Amino acid sequence: MDQGGRTSVVQLLSRALLSIRTTPPRIIASPATQPRRAAVAIVIRVVPSASPFPNDTSIPTLDQFFDLAWVNHPSARPEILFVRRSGLTPDGVPGPTGDSGPKAKNNEEVHLAFPGGRTEDGDEGGLYTGMCRRDLNKTRLFTQRTAMRQTWEETGLDLAERDFICIGQLDDREITTSLGKRLLMILSPFVFLQLTPNTLPTDPAEGTTIHWIPLESLVSPVLPRAVPRTALAGRWSSVTVDAASRLAPRHAASLKVLVRLLLGSMQFPAILIYLPDPDSRAQPEKTYTDTVSSQTMRTYDLKLWGLSLGMTLDLLAKMVSDTEFGTGYPSATLRLPFHPVGGEGMRIDAVAPSLASVFPRFSYPDVNFWIWVFGKRYREVIRSWESSMREGGANDKRLNWAGTALSNFYAAVRKALLVVLVLRAIGVLFGLAVLGWWII
Repeated sequence: MDQGGRTSVVQLLSRALLSIRTTPPRIIASPATQPRRAAVAIVIRVVPSASPFPNDTSIPTLDQFFDLAWVNHPSARPEILFVRRSGLTPDGVPGPTGDSGPKAKNNEEVHLAFPGGRTEDGDEGGLYTGMCRRDLNKTRLFTQRTAMRQTWEETGLDLAERDFICIGQLDDREITTSLGKRLLMILSPFVFLQLTPNTLPTDPAEGTTIHWIPLESLVSPVLPRAVPRTALAGRWSSVTVDAASRLAPRHAASLKVLVRLLLGSMQFPAILIYLPDPDSRAQPEKTYTDTVSSQTMRTYDLKLWGLSLGMTLDLLAKMVSDTEFGTGYPSATLRLPFHPVGGEGMRIDAVAPSLASVFPRFSYPDVNFWIWVFGKRYREVIRSWESSMREGGANDKRLNWAGTALSNFYAAVRKALLVVLVLRAIGVLFGLAVLGWWII
């Protein structure tokens, strides 16, 4: 245990990885009308407290790994791999909120992502079967190969090497267009752990920057009572996205202006992460961990949001034990910056934390009000989900709770936007009529 009896990040990580290892993920079959799939790799490592690194040529098992002295050292630092892609997102890589819409223009809102992308025909053959658990079905083997190939191409890390072990897979996700009108693909997140203490060489692709982010900077805002707050702690923020960029056709400039005036903007929750200023040192490779060795280094901020935040929260949710969920007030409640649109009675912080990363708030209060009005079915799904969790159905994969909640939420949004647009139009016509009457 750590300060004040709180659990260390390494202990929380051990709990999460064991849960992922022993809990079968929910696999979503691709419909015949949309067979496309994608995969990402969530790569985790533990950095020893000091050099020289332990010189042990044997590769431990997962259980043995968390018994190692250098892993349990108080100064050992678990880190998680993110990539930052400059310019346009490469074809095949899902956007920050899980769709193909425009990206935020502000540099601090360029999202951090996990390496990954769409599956290709060549992924079906030549699988790294030695890395896979034997109970993986063909679809999981296919998508895991995609995650490993994409990681190699984007970062130069070969997840098939003996240094890494595939822990398992988080639940599949449905990637849709804006407002959930059309399914784009099914996304599978795979979790890998580096079993060795040495820093492995990387060779990032052009336009890709690699960042090893300390896990405690992500855990501290989400599990505030579970770990001590340190200088590495991140904090909650938000990302504002122009509603017109998501809801209006890409080349319809006049329609975009109209939508912007009528609907305003959308706000997504984000975790603010402090990164070293790349111009403050001469080294070609910069990582977040540079701030530990140089407290006077200038820093700049990036935000983890959208789909990447959702998958990160899925991982962090595994750090809360199943027994804690049944208490109603878990000792390590997942805390989010605000509840998604939909009103009271939605215990998103304890049931489905990743949903809050894809459910935006709108800048106009009446839009949020009408979403609540039409969100009765959505709230019923959330309450049913919560009831299933409390009754021990946390591992029931027969029901796609997240997909059902998402589709009902977007249905409420579409109805709300239609009502708002009609009311706005009526208001404008009424105003013009009054103005014309006054002039006459």
